[in-house]
Amino acid sequence: MWSRVRSTLFLLVLAACQSGNPPVIYKPVGTVPFEPQPGPSPELQQWQTPSDFSDLPDWPEVPLGAAVEAFARSCEVFSTRGMNDSLSGAAPWAGTVGDWAAPCGAISAATNEDEARALFEQVFLPVEVISPDGASKFTGYFEPTYEARWTPTPPFTEPVPALPADLVANGDHPLQRLSNGKTRPYPAREDITNAGVRAIAYAHPADVFFLQIQGSGRLVFPDGSTLRAAYAAHNGRPFKSTANWLMETGRIKRSEATMQGIRAWMDRAGATETRRAMNQNPRFVFFRALPEGDPMLGPDGAQGVPLTALGSMAVDTSLHPLGVPMFIQTDSPGLGGEWEGLLIAQDTGGAIKGAVRGDIYFGTGTEAGERAGVTNAPGRLWVFLPRAVAARMQADDYAALNLAPPAP
Repeated sequence: MWSRVRSTLFLLVLAACQSGNPPVIYKPVGTVPFEPQPGPSPELQQWQTPSDFSDLPDWPEVPLGAAVEAFARSCEVFSTRGMNDSLSGAAPWAGTVGDWAAPCGAISAATNEDEARALFEQVFLPVEVISPDGASKFTGYFEPTYEARWTPTPPFTEPVPALPADLVANGDHPLQRLSNGKTRPYPAREDITNAGVRAIAYAHPADVFFLQIQGSGRLVFPDGSTLRAAYAAHNGRPFKSTANWLMETGRIKRSEATMQGIRAWMDRAGATETRRAMNQNPRFVFFRALPEGDPMLGPDGAQGVPLTALGSMAVDTSLHPLGVPMFIQTDSPGLGGEWEGLLIAQDTGGAIKGAVRGDIYFGTGTEAGERAGVTNAPGRLWVFLPRAVAARMQADDYAALNLAPPAP
């Protein structure tokens, strides 16, 4: 694995040789906040003095192999971009692609975890993200594997929806082109299902519903053949939690608000009640059929690279850039209790909103699904930034506040 990582990360070194959201507070670990003086805009990001990696909880013991492998894939994406390009238009604080060339190259030199840990400490600074409202949540997702059929055959009667010909891409607000040539916002789930959809295959209704929440999955047919149902588009409607509706209406208890618990309720409730529950979430996801490819790799995330089990995470891309390492501390049965880990931001999702919000990718199959389904807890999040980027941003922040940086 380490030799493959080194060859992939070398690409970026070679290339180098050639919104309306609330403010987010980022603070390096283990620091004492400074007090802004009156006058500057309250929307300015607030920074404190850097600290050492030793302040990260359990950092010396955290496994790094999956994160390093995932980071290599992100660096390969960086290598295709211009060195002066901003890493993210939504997060200009992350610097340019060129700022990340040296860190990518440094991590590529690692031949084992000890070397990787030392190199992370050498080139990065951990910066804790503080949500303005104090909210934090970490959940889990996975690539499900579901039984499917090519034609509707009970109980495999729900179409796995294909991308419709009438959907007009329009950012996060896709349109529907009508027969008269006019367009309108794309309909909500209930209207789409009532009108009918083209299918790439058929599966159990509950499985298709969860497939749409997960965003991708593998379909297995009776003859043993497989395909990937890969995310293609959504209808632009807001995501609303069916689990919350089921709890609020007394249909399930809070302890049953897991993927397993909801599936069990759907099996008991029958087709009509199941459809009513699913329609509480107006968001509707469409898929495209792809070959399974390498079965050891996950589906492509929003960054366009295969996801790595316990090495990749979905984040709110209106606040965070893709491709950056993030250190997480949380507590969940799906993670074996209290857990710290290094993950790479490589995906996003309709329900992933907030500064300290992450959806951890667990891998493919039943066991991954069981672990992901019981992962839902608060926690802490640190972004790893190249030291030069963090230093530049901190200097800019103090200048904007008319404050002198604290003494070393």
